[in-house]
Amino acid sequence: MNVRTLCLAVLSLGDATGYEIKKRLEGPLHYIHEASFGSIYPALTRLTTEGLVTCTELNQTKRPDKKVYALTQAGKVALLDELTAEIPETDRVRSDFLVMMHFAHLLPPAFVEQVIEKRLEVYRALLGDLDREALWPARERSPATQFVCGYGRAVIAASLKYIEENRHLVEAAALMTSEQTTTSQPTATAAE
Repeated sequence: MNVRTLCLAVLSLGDATGYEIKKRLEGPLHYIHEASFGSIYPALTRLTTEGLVTCTELNQTKRPDKKVYALTQAGKVALLDELTAEIPETDRVRSDFLVMMHFAHLLPPAFVEQVIEKRLEVYRALLGDLDREALWPARERSPATQFVCGYGRAVIAASLKYIEENRHLVEAAALMTSEQTTTSQPTATAAE
């Protein structure tokens, strides 16, 4: 999904500034999509030019004018067209962690252990974040938000459990290679 569609989707929840859109995308959506200010503002400019959103400038004292974006009827239609264009296929996972684990046999055992510990720490923190978001006031939690947060929590909890229960596989691979490397190195003889 592109930033343009994400902006339309957030604006379907109500009028917002670019900053507020970014903050919304840092909520539950942060775990499934990322969008920077550098991509949000150009997308909003294009959406305004295309007539899919309107932009109202509000004067502020001692601060720059604030631009508030609102979804137009054409924007609602475009959002629905984007969301219903096709049924999503399998999600793509891009994970440096999994690449490292795939090649754990090439890495020092201590480094593999360090990478695993860091990943467990990250997953525990993510679960904490999702648990705090589950405590949002009911008026801010739509059933769809509850679904997304619950899904994210289930995936992260399962990943955490899997790593805890199976880390020995990659740690053993790294250890075996390390031991083979140590035993295959020539030893110094007394004649040398």
